[in-house]
Amino acid sequence: MQIKEVADLVGVSVRTLHHYDAIGLLKPEHTTEAGYRIYTDDELERLQQILFYKEVGFPLKKIKAILDNPTFDQVEALEKHRERLLAKRSQIDTMLETIQKTIQHTKGEMNMSNKERFAGFDFSNNPYEQEARERWGNEAVDKANAKIKQLKDEENLQQTMNDLYRRLAQIRNEDPASDIAQQRIGEWYQLLNHIGTYSYDAFKGLGKMYVEDERFQRNIDQFGEGLAIFMRDAMAIYADHR
Repeated sequence: MQIKEVADLVGVSVRTLHHYDAIGLLKPEHTTEAGYRIYTDDELERLQQILFYKEVGFPLKKIKAILDNPTFDQVEALEKHRERLLAKRSQIDTMLETIQKTIQHTKGEMNMSNKERFAGFDFSNNPYEQEARERWGNEAVDKANAKIKQLKDEENLQQTMNDLYRRLAQIRNEDPASDIAQQRIGEWYQLLNHIGTYSYDAFKGLGKMYVEDERFQRNIDQFGEGLAIFMRDAMAIYADHR
């Protein structure tokens, strides 16, 4: 198959396939004298694996390392993909149930507890950990993870973070420079520095990432639409004033 045929079959762009070729992630079987890339069933199988790994959040560099590993087992990989997707489906089913209960609660047809209101939201897994390992090394990430685990055991860190997200979401329509906004974003700064070490510049940069990285924005905005943008602006003001 030529590249345009593959793109149409799979639903990706020709530009994406060009990029995969350029980084060595998906090389065509051969290229004709006229410059046409020709793909075989082997490349289509590899492309399927690439898309499975992308679906569960793996960066391209990591996908390439996995697929190029001599010990890579396609059947084992497919079984793992199935497990991840089943877990994802279970979470989606729970969130759909939460939405239905919220609709009924809003209409006055039932009472909904605060625990039921947030059923299905899961922030226990960190999709950015592999990227952090590639950028800063295993030792730094392992130390951070050990500290976070200790904090979770001692203070239930995840609950503390979620509670603060909700408190920030309550005021997301306020001026980010207001006293209440700066007070609560200051609590966020203190919480982050309880986990690691953030300069004011790093804090401001993290706020930008909350909006520029759609994964961050999607997770944060689950607590309230527009929360990521509000936090970015409030974090920038907090940092600039210090």
